[in-house]
Amino acid sequence: MKKKVLILLLSVLTLVSCSEDNNNSSALKSGKLKGKVTTVNTHKPVGGALVFAFDDDNKMYHTYTNAEGNFELNVPDGERKLHIQTGDGSNFRTVIDVVVTENETQQLDESLLRLEQVARIAYVNGSYDSIEDIITSLGYVAESLTFSQLSSYNIVSQYDIIFLNCGSISGSISGNATVTNNLAKFVTNGGSLYASDWSVAYLIGGNNNASACNEAGGFIPDATLCSIDDGNSGTLNATIANTALANAIGLSTLDIEYDLGSWQKIMAVDETYWEVLVRNTSNNEALMIKTNNFFDQSLVDSSVGNAQNSDWITICHQPDENSGNAITITVNAASWPAHEAHGDTVGSCSGTSNSGTIYYTTFHNHANENIGNAQFILEHVILNL
Repeated sequence: MKKKVLILLLSVLTLVSCSEDNNNSSALKSGKLKGKVTTVNTHKPVGGALVFAFDDDNKMYHTYTNAEGNFELNVPDGERKLHIQTGDGSNFRTVIDVVVTENETQQLDESLLRLEQVARIAYVNGSYDSIEDIITSLGYVAESLTFSQLSSYNIVSQYDIIFLNCGSISGSISGNATVTNNLAKFVTNGGSLYASDWSVAYLIGGNNNASACNEAGGFIPDATLCSIDDGNSGTLNATIANTALANAIGLSTLDIEYDLGSWQKIMAVDETYWEVLVRNTSNNEALMIKTNNFFDQSLVDSSVGNAQNSDWITICHQPDENSGNAITITVNAASWPAHEAHGDTVGSCSGTSNSGTIYYTTFHNHANENIGNAQFILEHVILNL
């Protein structure tokens, strides 16, 4: 009888001991970090930025900034690296060293949380659009390209992001297969594109103001998108269809002014290929779309832009009890062995390729820059390419 009691007592003590070990694990000793993420010079708040850190076992703790750029994050105590990124982190990111103290809340100085540009950005001059004005208003740098320079892949491949302004096409894109091929190669190898209004012709063919579907030229499959110059001037009420975008800018609906007629109106879009981010509230038509699905195996070459000589890699961090879902992040290449051991994979979580993102928006900033709340959407696009 005494042996049975002794065995039972030892079993209870063993269970208690294991429970104490778990409660005392480093994963449960945490402190809170608070702060506000802003752009570098103009100090505008950055909504929807991913803020994250890892514990000693490479488990991820993360949150997103609200529309005012503020965040709070519980992080295991000790010396940590706090990562801030928009998009997949390959173009805009900041990493700072922090010391987290158990059960303490630390307000981080705003000067440490400025979102840095690591991408090389270019824009092609247009007639009706000047996205570069919004880029510089955020405190970031973009270089000017001419349409003719798009014919040189040596020039195109130097950049990470290229903005194609409305009215930037010289003649018909259908007669310039070199430009089309260079842009397709650019996206396939990780470059990202922004096309607004009439510059959709770069993607689907036609001339500067595509007026029919299935025109010659372009590199996006015609079956995935039809857009023609059929829009009327006026103001449309729009609905933000993407929850992350709505949370990032703090709006679910807004009015968008189209100051000129004949703007590119999306007539049909394959929503398995494109994600619709903004819709016309009255008829549900797409007003802004994006895709990561373009990839041409025959055009795989070398990486573009900063990625050519980068010590950073974009990976898909696999879910654990702290992160919940797989998340695309960009981290220092030296940390890859730990991520590989965790089960992470190289490349975006959205697909098997390392292709870049394409945004197409039917609206853009006007010559008088009076676009109202739509500017918040364009700012978000810039930071998330």
